[in-house]
Amino acid sequence: MPTSEENRARWTDYDWSQGGDDWSFGWGSSRVLWFGTILPRIHFLLPARHLLEIAPGYGRVTAFLLEHCRRYTGVDVTERCVEACRKRFAGRAEARFVLNDGASLEAVEDGSVDAAVSWDSLVHADPEALEAYVHALARKLAPGGRAFLHHSNLGAFTDPSGRSPHPNPHWRDERMTAEHLRRFAGEAGLELDAQELVQWGSPVANDCFSWLRRRAPGEEAGRGELRAHPSFGAEIDHCGWFFRGPGRGLA
Repeated sequence: MPTSEENRARWTDYDWSQGGDDWSFGWGSSRVLWFGTILPRIHFLLPARHLLEIAPGYGRVTAFLLEHCRRYTGVDVTERCVEACRKRFAGRAEARFVLNDGASLEAVEDGSVDAAVSWDSLVHADPEALEAYVHALARKLAPGGRAFLHHSNLGAFTDPSGRSPHPNPHWRDERMTAEHLRRFAGEAGLELDAQELVQWGSPVANDCFSWLRRRAPGEEAGRGELRAHPSFGAEIDHCGWFFRGPGRGLA
């Protein structure tokens, strides 16, 4: 159950010598990760006038997101990450990076965000943090604005003691679930368009991708479709095969 304080401490002390690209090794590179796994899932959110990224770390995904927006705001709980991104993207006038408390989005104007993205970061956030972020997004998204959140689903497999009996090598939160996110969205007044359950280095669907939307006048309600993708590991391996073999020029 990583708290915001624990996340701040962990990522302050983390060895960032590879800029976070070490988490892309399964794909072969962060570029292959972007084109093979992330972009196909968020392409319909882009381009955006104002794009919000929650917890960009050292900017491994930010570098690609910046090519698809006129204005970018990145918020992170770790001062070290914020400063690293400010330095890395110093030449990008459309980008700003803000230190936050790991739950709120006070640095962002209400109703100003067309697309919000968080990849491979909120998996370490507890339900309280996710609930706060979802309610904040309900205020920050423009009508018709959408959000893509990658979060833990390991809590769906906890034992009676509240602990997961399954391996948790990637420090997923052990209480957060897809169902929690579904409930948070409903309580915040956001539409849940879809959820995708994936197995990321685990025998169970320990992760979830959730698509949320602030409904604009005249738009239909979200369908809340739930799908399982038990072959996510094979997707990663396939992307990595392209990197190592015929697609190595993508790196």
